[in-house]
Amino acid sequence: MFKRHRICAIVPAYKEENRIGMVIKTMPEFVDHIVVVDDGSPDKTFEKALENGDGRVVVIRHHDNQGVGAAIVTGHKKAIALGAEISIVMAGDGQMDPRYLPHLLIPIIEQGYDYAKGNRFLKRGYAQGMPRIRVVGNVLLSLLTRIASGYWKVFDSQNGYTAIKTSMLRKLDLDILAKSYQFENDMLIHLNIVNAKVKDVPIPANYDQLASKIKLYKFMPETSFFLFKRFLYRVYKKHISGD
Repeated sequence: MFKRHRICAIVPAYKEENRIGMVIKTMPEFVDHIVVVDDGSPDKTFEKALENGDGRVVVIRHHDNQGVGAAIVTGHKKAIALGAEISIVMAGDGQMDPRYLPHLLIPIIEQGYDYAKGNRFLKRGYAQGMPRIRVVGNVLLSLLTRIASGYWKVFDSQNGYTAIKTSMLRKLDLDILAKSYQFENDMLIHLNIVNAKVKDVPIPANYDQLASKIKLYKFMPETSFFLFKRFLYRVYKKHISGD
């Protein structure tokens, strides 16, 4: 537990047989549950997660690859079932430094926020190591996400290092959230609809020479169009339909 709050870590993983063990091993002791969601990996990610020897670990397997967003949703649902009060996301590739996890939890526990996310642009040097093309893409999508979500002070929208109250998860229709890499953007949009308080937290980039699984030449136009549609959806749900 962290400051008397039960914490569940969601670890979405796809083809991470060489790293999933390290992610589990370095998980802080205050994390009560570790839910590894193997998203249909063709390698031994599932087996490596099972053989870790950590009693906190629950391993769930998607038989087909559904997308990182779908894996996170599966994990969040399990966190609710396990009775966790806060659900955090730490990728199976080890890019998210566990030393910064308390920085995400404190705004929720002590400052009244519902959702906290990493931001690599809040402090000088924290974005160092990000490929330039990813920086440009991130800035453009962050600006579009501000418009689509209505969170004008939130940036680094593609940052997946997050923490959320499970009480807030219960207010969301998790099954309609984006199943792929637009998940983080879509989460912000749906959080705005239910008036969640969102906090950006400075956390440095940690790429460790990993190659991104995102193909920017496809991701940028697809996500831009997705955000336009979700902007219309948010306006309708929050200001017109009265639901």
